[in-house]
Parts: sequence; C-alpha cells; structure tokens
Amino acid sequence: MSPSPASGDGAPIAGGPGSTPEAEAYRRSVRNAKRRKGLVIVNTGTGKGKTTAAFGIAFRARGRGMRVGVLQFIKPGTARFGELRAARDAGIHVEGAGDGWTWKSRDLDASATQALAGWEHAQRYMLDAAFDVLVLDEFTYPLHYGWIDTAECLAWLAQHKPHEMHLVITGRHAPEALIDFADLVTEMRLVKHPFREQGIRAQPGIEF
Repeated sequence: MSPSPASGDGAPIAGGPGSTPEAEAYRRSVRNAKRRKGLVIVNTGTGKGKTTAAFGIAFRARGRGMRVGVLQFIKPGTARFGELRAARDAGIHVEGAGDGWTWKSRDLDASATQALAGWEHAQRYMLDAAFDVLVLDEFTYPLHYGWIDTAECLAWLAQHKPHEMHLVITGRHAPEALIDFADLVTEMRLVKHPFREQGIRAQPGIEF
C-alpha cells in the first residue's frame, strides 16, 4: 500500500487510509525531509469564501511578519470593504485593478485593459521579490475571459515566480491548466445561500 499524503495538521487528507502505519510513515518522511517551497494556491468554485480564505492566509502570513500584497482584478481601487480596511491597518499592501463586476462594466475593453495593467503590476512585484505572499484576487476571471492568455501566464510564472513566494489565486472558472499547475486547489461548493433561499441581502462584516 502506498503512503497516504497528510494535511498540515498531521491528519490524512480526504481519501487516505486513515491513521495507518503507512500514513504515519509518510508523515515522518515529510517531516524529516523538511521540504519548503512557495506554493501556488487556487480557491475556485461557485460557493462563497474564496476571497475570504485568501485574506485568511494574508492575515496569517502578516502575523508571522511576512510581506503581503493583494491585487484585486475585478474590484476597483476605491473599494472600502471591511477586509480591505483591516488589511491596510495590518500593513498589507492592497490595490485594485478593476472597475467593478463585469456584468456592471460599461466598457469591457477598458476592463480588460485594467486587468492587463494589474497583471503587469503582479509581474513586477514578482520580479522584484517584493512580497512573501501575493494574492491575486479574482484573477481567474481575466484568464477565463481570455483577457490574459492562460498558457503564457503559467509559462511566465514557471520561469519567474520567486521559489519561496506563495501565490494565492481566487475566482470562479479556474482554467484546468491553472488547476494542474497549482500545488493546492480548493473548490468552494454552494449548498445554501441566504439571498437565494431567504431573500437576505449582503450584510456588513459578512459579505463586505
């Protein structure tokens, strides 16, 4: 029986055989190897929580004294959501590279241009090794809409992303190539939503 991969807290990941001798041996081998690398993390799916989870990583990393940056590819730089206020107060660099959600955009060409500018900013930050953790929030949308070529983007990341830098990408419709490229992928699945089932609008502190 092959060893079962384990999660960061020492528990076997889903699909593993549980606390078996093989799983314990795998955990020991991972601990002893002490491998480290900057991960590519993708939060995708139709459920809520993709950006929230990314900000959780951002705050955790900042709490460890790491340099953290967040680029938002749909939300405008004028946004004042609760997580953005708290992030800036914590010393996390936050900037917007969008003009609002695409279905509200008056000029999709302008939206695409802003996304490309945001990607250029992200590339510069990576070339300068400006951050230990970089979040590209809603970055899957420019890839999904074809504003940024996925293959070219991944080839650039493979060559230029700093080895120790963690890159977190969020958004629906993550391309399969990005999923294959990433080290950690989580799919948020919508089960119930208060707006859909109860007609409850987004509320401060929960959604924004």
